[in-house]
Amino acid sequence: MNAWPSPSPSAAPATPPALSAGVRVRLLHAAHGDPRAALELAAALTERQAAGLDPLPAEPVALAPALLRTHRREVRALPDDTRFLLLLAAADQYPVPTHAYARAVTAARLDTRPLDVAEAAGLAHDTAHGIVFRDPWTRVAVYESASTTDRREAHRLLAAVLSGEGERPGRSWHRAAAALGPSRRLAAELRLATRVARAIGEPALASALAERAATLTPEPAERTPLLALAAAEAWHAGDGDRARRLVAATDHDALGGLLALRAGNASEAFDALLTAAVRHGADNGAADTATHLLARATEAAIYTGDLRRCREAAAVADRLGILPPATLGALTAAFEGRYDDARGVLQAAAGRCGPGGDPTLLIHAGIASLLLGDHTGAATATARAAASARSRGERVTVPQAMEFRAYAEFWTGRPKAAEASALEALHQAYATGQDNGACHLQAALAMFAAITGDEQVCRERAEGVRAHALERGLGLPAALAMFALAFLDLSTGRYGASAARLRALAGFGPGHGHRAIRHIATPHYVEAAVRTGDTRVARAAHADYDRWARTVRSPDDLALSARCHALLATGEEAFDHYRTALDLHASGTRDFERARTELLFGSALRRLRKRTEARDRLHSALEAFEHFGSPHCATQARAELRALGERAEPTHTADALATRLTAQQLMVARMAADGATNREIAARLLLSPRTIDHHLRGVFARLGIRSRIELVRLLGEDGG
Repeated sequence: MNAWPSPSPSAAPATPPALSAGVRVRLLHAAHGDPRAALELAAALTERQAAGLDPLPAEPVALAPALLRTHRREVRALPDDTRFLLLLAAADQYPVPTHAYARAVTAARLDTRPLDVAEAAGLAHDTAHGIVFRDPWTRVAVYESASTTDRREAHRLLAAVLSGEGERPGRSWHRAAAALGPSRRLAAELRLATRVARAIGEPALASALAERAATLTPEPAERTPLLALAAAEAWHAGDGDRARRLVAATDHDALGGLLALRAGNASEAFDALLTAAVRHGADNGAADTATHLLARATEAAIYTGDLRRCREAAAVADRLGILPPATLGALTAAFEGRYDDARGVLQAAAGRCGPGGDPTLLIHAGIASLLLGDHTGAATATARAAASARSRGERVTVPQAMEFRAYAEFWTGRPKAAEASALEALHQAYATGQDNGACHLQAALAMFAAITGDEQVCRERAEGVRAHALERGLGLPAALAMFALAFLDLSTGRYGASAARLRALAGFGPGHGHRAIRHIATPHYVEAAVRTGDTRVARAAHADYDRWARTVRSPDDLALSARCHALLATGEEAFDHYRTALDLHASGTRDFERARTELLFGSALRRLRKRTEARDRLHSALEAFEHFGSPHCATQARAELRALGERAEPTHTADALATRLTAQQLMVARMAADGATNREIAARLLLSPRTIDHHLRGVFARLGIRSRIELVRLLGEDGG
């Protein structure tokens, strides 16, 4: 699956190495979106960098030397005074934007007329808000090609005018950039500026200041903690590659464990984080740090799906006298069958979801709400987590919140709307170096594809998830991907295959299965097992699910348990359970599952010749499936209606494209109509060009057209 653009004949290396999906996204980000620079860098990567195992190169010269050579020639052709004005603007914009250019020009009484030459050359132009460069690489070339003396002078002028409230970090940055060498006084100033930057929610600035402080401090013992701080802030800012490079220079096991949790092996991450928590827990002044590390170790245990690790973390919390994270205690209790204990802990955690709170605590509140069956609460908590993370500048936390928001959107039956937000979060996860979170989001997208009938996309995403999850010990996304494939089988009548996949969710061992996913998939397993006549195992699975549903008292879980009762019963007894299920669904939020209950109920009514009620239930189910964009389930409902002697044609209007195409097809169609090539669409959706070609053929067939020109016209008429 490589959607990387083919190099032009003039590009230096003819064959870039195979890149992981995350590296492709980060590479374009590092190359400032320039495909020429990205191709140049791709060919220069080591195998480990191409696979995402090592961070990408740091320096612009290392990124794209050939591209920079071209830009440098253009810059060096300019007059000296023009180049200095451009240098002043470049130093003001990157890597720390300080918005001091105009004041520096005024304070130094610089003549700006030489900028006309740069504008005539098409390199930059002056605006009321400052200099706008032709592209980021021109700005890099301006700064990189300047002499050391000129750079220091530019930074000195910028520092001199930054005296306003809140401008201390920027002033300190420029003073440090103008320094001739190590300085104890400047290093101390930068440490203070770092604290200010952290307090105002500027982690990228804080990271740059801390790293510069490490460079300028004359005390070797102070460099490692400063680099560790720079790495931590770089991580919060979403610069995973930079964080990994800095961590490598510190040998900081806690940070290394955190990065492994997000992009490495989850089992190794758990071991590193738990070891660090124990070490900090022995320090009476580091209880908060120990608690934080234990929470991260909990996340690693959840990702692996390994009950032994959950128990081990709970034992460490007890030994250190630390209140364990709610999700840890609840999952451990639930996995051990202590449902009453789990409910109390989860309810307490779910209650901590007020606006403006700590993003990590809000994510845990969302997870607790999911486990309680409160999908509205989960959506609220995770949305607030993402908003809080954005307000704090914690770019890295936003896709983490979206990982679990996807579950809430899936269960409440909004796959088309959810797919777009999950795809955006997937790009954010890859861009911030969180390949494990991206794997989880890929699994969610596989689930959405299963619901909306995109079989090829479902299988492609699920296969990629399973491969990554097995390598990194990620039981949670592996199980969700298996669930997606099982649901696809269930909705297309492959009941034996669905039952076999759902049984495999109980698989033990990191990277294979997950008890939580197995649990929430139980109603679907019961349906598949009953269809294949394997009711003995289905009854045992349902008994445990029913006990949990009665403990947490979620209307949706109770409804699904009643549906299982109906599937396992016969005659009028089954009808009573179906009616109970629908009454409970009315108080819940999982409208998609309500529609599936109506489908199963209508089918049972038809078989016992209760035609009128069967027809009503099936029509209701069909209408819901068409609303959700679930063609396979809609096909099942139409088949049942045809068995009643009715012609059940699609209810959409001829011009409503959203009801004629799957979610993925509509997305592909809109991109194609905007002029994107198959490879460009594949790169945006993180799919293979072969899959995009398959989707476009499907779009043309469903719409009865033969060309992209007709597609543009249709989308224009539809308002797309």
